Amino acid sequence: MTVLFLYTEIADYFIKCCETLSKNNEVHIIRWPVNKEAPFVFSFSEKLKVYDKNKFSFLELEQLIKKIDPQILICSGWIDKDYLKLTKPYYNKIPTVLTCDTHWTGSLKQHLATVLSRFFLLNTFTFAWVPGNSQELYVNKLGFTKTKIKKEFYCCDLEKFNAIYSDQIETKKKAFPKRFLYVGRYYEFKGITDLWEAFIQLQDETPNEWELWCLGSGDIQPREHDKIKHFGFVQPKDLAAITKECGVFVLPSHFEPWGVVVQEYAASGFPLITSSAVGAKEAFLADNKNGYSFEPKNIDQLKQILKKIITLNNEELLRMSESSHLMAQKINPENWCRTINEIYDEFNKK
Repeated sequence: MTVLFLYTEIADYFIKCCETLSKNNEVHIIRWPVNKEAPFVFSFSEKLKVYDKNKFSFLELEQLIKKIDPQILICSGWIDKDYLKLTKPYYNKIPTVLTCDTHWTGSLKQHLATVLSRFFLLNTFTFAWVPGNSQELYVNKLGFTKTKIKKEFYCCDLEKFNAIYSDQIETKKKAFPKRFLYVGRYYEFKGITDLWEAFIQLQDETPNEWELWCLGSGDIQPREHDKIKHFGFVQPKDLAAITKECGVFVLPSHFEPWGVVVQEYAASGFPLITSSAVGAKEAFLADNKNGYSFEPKNIDQLKQILKKIITLNNEELLRMSESSHLMAQKINPENWCRTINEIYDEFNKK
């Protein structure tokens, strides 16, 4: 089968899934340029055919897709109007799949989209593929019937992060690292300033040996504190050397459509702390089992959870670590590939 992705910003986890898919299929990816704020350096296997969208005119893209002759076309969202125009001629000829990670919020804009969707989505896409329940609700309201919606679109590189768990668990059994870890961009909506404030308040009120290590960059100036360490942007290949020194992963976002990073650190064996606004919480965080959640922007709640974590002993933290690792296995690249085959088969049965 020849599979074509029209993609916006690619990521390591997406490449891993495509590489798994390419073992038995021909895979082509047309992508946006790398985001300057997250300058990931990607490497692609020879089996993946990757094209930079900005190097082609619209007419050249049309010709390229005709040459590829896809048997299934998967488009990331509807933000790129060129992608919509390129997809529409293939509607009802091959499976055309819309991916979407937007939560249903009931906003005026979303209600308007449910009215207009038949003019720009339902006449372009035969299926929708989403990460979880919040997104399923939205695309269902857009007009995709339950039988035309697939879930578990986002999936981490399980092999990579399971290996981190295997490599580090024995060391953690001897002495669980007393460091909180944040990996993400330095933007207000990520809740990073809330985390810094909660952590500093905890240190002031209850001095302890725990530290906070933060990996990322953005438009917020790092908060200076003797127990907060900033590493800047770190390439994925260099993460393990840093994260092996850390014990508990924190993602305090005010809004996070999904957050594949949650599955990555669950697979790595990290107890989790996330805000309730993180989409991936529904799949990978069970409160009081492998971590805790709190209301976004609630600094006091977050502080109390950090305080609770530092009171746990090694055995309790290890049990949470194992629970995280096991929960991460439910979404994997093999099932991701299976979903593409299911879409193809269901379309061709009609």
